[in-house]
Amino acid sequence: MKTKQLLVALLAVFALLAAACGSDSDDSATESDDTTTETAETEEDSGGEEEAMEEDGEEEAMEEEEAPADTAAGSGGELVLLQWQAPSQANGLLSNGTKDLLASSLVLEPLAEYGPDGSLIPALATEIPSSGNGGIAADNMSITWTLRDDVMWSDGTPFTADDVVFTYEYCSNEETGCSVQAFTKVANVVADDDFTVTVTFNEPQPYPFEAYVSYTSPIIQRAQFADCVGAAAKSCSDQNFAPVGTGPYVVTDLRPEDTVTYEMNANYRGAAEGKPFFGNVTIKGGGDAEAAARSVLEVGEADYAWNLQVAPEILAPMEATGNGRLASAFTANVEHINLNQTDPFADPPSEGTPNPLFVDNPDLHRALSIAINRDELVAVGYGPAGNPTCNMWPVGSQNSTNNDWCLTQDIAGANALLDGLGYEDTDGDGVREAEGYGPLEFDYVTSTNAVRQSNQELIASYWAEIGVKANMLNEDASLFFDGTCASDVCIWKFFTPMQMFTNGASGPYGPGYLNGWESEKVPTSGNAWGGDNIPRLNSAEYDALSLEASTTALDDPNFDSLVIEMNDILSTSAVIPLIHRANASAFSADIQGTGDLNGWDSEYYNIEDWFRG
Repeated sequence: MKTKQLLVALLAVFALLAAACGSDSDDSATESDDTTTETAETEEDSGGEEEAMEEDGEEEAMEEEEAPADTAAGSGGELVLLQWQAPSQANGLLSNGTKDLLASSLVLEPLAEYGPDGSLIPALATEIPSSGNGGIAADNMSITWTLRDDVMWSDGTPFTADDVVFTYEYCSNEETGCSVQAFTKVANVVADDDFTVTVTFNEPQPYPFEAYVSYTSPIIQRAQFADCVGAAAKSCSDQNFAPVGTGPYVVTDLRPEDTVTYEMNANYRGAAEGKPFFGNVTIKGGGDAEAAARSVLEVGEADYAWNLQVAPEILAPMEATGNGRLASAFTANVEHINLNQTDPFADPPSEGTPNPLFVDNPDLHRALSIAINRDELVAVGYGPAGNPTCNMWPVGSQNSTNNDWCLTQDIAGANALLDGLGYEDTDGDGVREAEGYGPLEFDYVTSTNAVRQSNQELIASYWAEIGVKANMLNEDASLFFDGTCASDVCIWKFFTPMQMFTNGASGPYGPGYLNGWESEKVPTSGNAWGGDNIPRLNSAEYDALSLEASTTALDDPNFDSLVIEMNDILSTSAVIPLIHRANASAFSADIQGTGDLNGWDSEYYNIEDWFRG
C-alpha cells in the first residue's frame, strides 16, 4: 500500500513540476472514438456530472456575441485549430477516429446533426422527420427526408437526393469498409424526387435517426466517388483527402498525420449572410495535449485546442493567464481497457481464434477490475473533468448500478478470485500462472500521453499486488487512432492482449451506440478493419438484446432495462470501464460564436458561426 501511495504522490508532484516549469510532456491521444473512439460515437448526461462541474467552478455558458451584420463571408483571415492527433484523411465515412471525423466535418455534412443538448438540428434537410409531419411511417419501417433545395456542392453542381442514395450504395458494399454501422439496418434508399428521399429499414426502427445523422454519417457526392465503391475505396486518395462537399470549407492540402488547410467554400449556402467568417482554416497536428493547451491558453499561437487530456493542476494556471478559456461537456465518453476476445498471437492475429484466457472468464475480468482504484486515476489525471465509472454507457436513467462493486478497490477480493481460478505463482517471481496459458503477463498498450502513462503506471502497480504483470506500451496517437489502419498499431487491428483509450457516442440513443459491439461488427482484414466491435465481443445473448432494444419503443417500460442489460454484458466481459470523461477543449479569448461545447457531434458543427471578436 505504501508503494502505491508513493506512486500517486510522485505522479502528483510530477504534474505540479510540469506546470511550474512549462515543460511539455509526452504525446497523448484520445478518441472520443471514436468513433470512435476517442473515436468517435455520444450520449445524454447523467445529470449529476454537470452539477459537479458547476460546483467545482466550471464556467457557465458564455453569452455569445453576434458577428457584425455587414461582415463579408471569408473576410476574417485564418482560424488555427490544434488537433495534436493529426488527421489521416477527410472522408468521414471511412474512419471511426475522431481526429479524421473532425477534419471531414468542415467539408462534408449529414442530413441532421446533434446540438450540444443532444437535440436534432436539420443540416442538409429542411426539418427533422416525425410522425406528426409524416416523415416517420406509422409502422416505423421507413423515414422520409425532405432536402434543402438551395445547397450546392463546392464544385458548383446541385446537391440532390441522388447523392443521398449513392452514399447508401457506397457504404452498403462491405468491401468499401465504411465505418458507419447504421446502414446495416437499411433495406433500401429511394429518391422520391430531386429533394425527397425515403429510407426503408429491415426491421421497425423506433429511433430512425442513425443513417445520415451526425458527423459520423455524412453525404458524399456521386460524381466524385462513383469509381470508389468497394475495394477501390481506400485507394481513392484524391477523393478521400479532398472530398467535394457542401460544408463551409474545402480542403486545399492534406498532409496525413501533419496538417490540413482549407479555404472558404465559395458556393456555401450561408455566404450571403457573411458565413463563414474565416476565409482560411488550418488544422495543425503533432505535439501533445499539454503543448496544444499552452499554445492557446498561454502563448496565444492558436485559436482552438482539442481533446485536452491534461492533468487539472497543469491546465488551471494556463487558463489563469486570461488569454483563453476552457470548455467542457459530459456526454458518454468512457476511458476503458479492452480485453482482446481473440488471440493476438494466432495466425492470423486477432481474427477468429478465441482468446484462451479472456473469453468466458468473468472472475478474471472482475479481479482485474476491482484491483483498480478509479478514484486515484481520476485524481491524478482528470480532476472535475472525470468521474469513476463501471459502465460503458453511463447515461441518465440507463446508467446501471449493477456494477457498482467496481467503484471500491478490493485487492484481497481480487486475490481470492484468482486463487479460486487456480492461478498460482509457482516459481516465486510475483506473477501468477494459468494452466495451459503460462504467466499472467500482458502487453497493455495505449496512446502516448502523460495522463495515460500515469494511469498505466497506477494500474500496473495495482495488478502487481494480485500477481498480474502489465507490460506498459504506448504508441503515437496519430497512428494508434488512424482510421485507415495503415499501421499495425491502430486500435481496430488490436494485435495486443489489452488496449486503453476513450470511446464515446455520436448521439444520445443508447442502442445505436451499444450495437457497435454486435458480433457481426468485429473489425477484420476482410472488411478493411471497418467494424466498431474492437474488443471482438462474440455473444449471442448480446446480439439478441441489441436487436430487441433497437426495435423497442423509447417509451416502452422495458427500454431502459434492455439498454442496461447490454451495458452490463459488455462492461463485465470484454471491457473494463474506468473513467467517465468530459470533452475538454480550449478557445482563444477572442473567438466568439462557438456556443456550448458539443460533446454529441463534431465540436466544429457550427464553425460557420465562429468569428473573431
